[in-house]
Amino acid sequence: MMKLNAIENELLKNIADLHNIPSGAVNIRKNGEGIIRHSSANIEVRPKTDKPGIDVIIAPGTKNEAVHIPVLITLSGLVDVVYNTIIVGEGADVTVIAGCGIHNPGSKKSQHDGIHEIIIKKGAKMRYIEKHYGEGSGERILNPQTIVTMEENSIAEMELVQIKGVSSTIRDTKAQLAEGASLIITERLLTHQDQQAVSNMTIELNGKNSNTKVVSRSVARDNSSQIFHPIVIARADSKGHVECDSIIMDHGKISSTPAITAEHPDAQLTHEAAIGKIAEEQLLKLMTLGLSEEEAEDIILRGFLE
Repeated sequence: MMKLNAIENELLKNIADLHNIPSGAVNIRKNGEGIIRHSSANIEVRPKTDKPGIDVIIAPGTKNEAVHIPVLITLSGLVDVVYNTIIVGEGADVTVIAGCGIHNPGSKKSQHDGIHEIIIKKGAKMRYIEKHYGEGSGERILNPQTIVTMEENSIAEMELVQIKGVSSTIRDTKAQLAEGASLIITERLLTHQDQQAVSNMTIELNGKNSNTKVVSRSVARDNSSQIFHPIVIARADSKGHVECDSIIMDHGKISSTPAITAEHPDAQLTHEAAIGKIAEEQLLKLMTLGLSEEEAEDIILRGFLE
């Protein structure tokens, strides 16, 4: 097994919280190459033969296991594209830990584009955690694409997080739900300085009694900008809710346009969006306890993004 240096371990810690995560398989990609790969008895990780990336095959009925597939970039000027396919077998109940950490020490841009195709078989359950983190002097770009196909009565909970250091990101998430499938997506995003973030989501409720809930929490500071465009389309007797809640600070800009489309008379869809600033009474209450304004803001923002 190849050992990681201090910088790489710090990146990994920021994108893959290993506490309370069950054991299982792992694939670590560094600077465009796989450096650590292990399968388990129930989770096979194998490299693709036609393009960069891996196939993750989770056996039917697998319980209380996880697969870790983080990406690390520590070179300036590297553009890395990877294609991963994850198949969760029938009746399985697993956790998938993805994400990318970039440490760009130079002046050239470093970029990672990760395309994940996830197929969740009948009756299976998946918890998906994807965290993005960046640091360094050079530009750090992350463009994740996630395409999810959910079969009958499958369940997925997806946590998409980007809290620090990403210069620019375009996030595309698409999902198709069959009968009885349930999908919850929680996205948490913070931008600062001149960072830019775009998040597009399209959730298609194709089967009877399918349902989804999309929750977005975001903060734009300094001169950063964000665009959110979540769409839920109901083509059957199904339910969907989209909730976007944002805090704007300094000269930040946020555009939030949730959309719902019903193509069945029994569909039930709702959406809401709110953009505002930190409430002054919250700041004052914390400052009376001896905190500075900056410390009070930090506590409020961390609580909002949890």
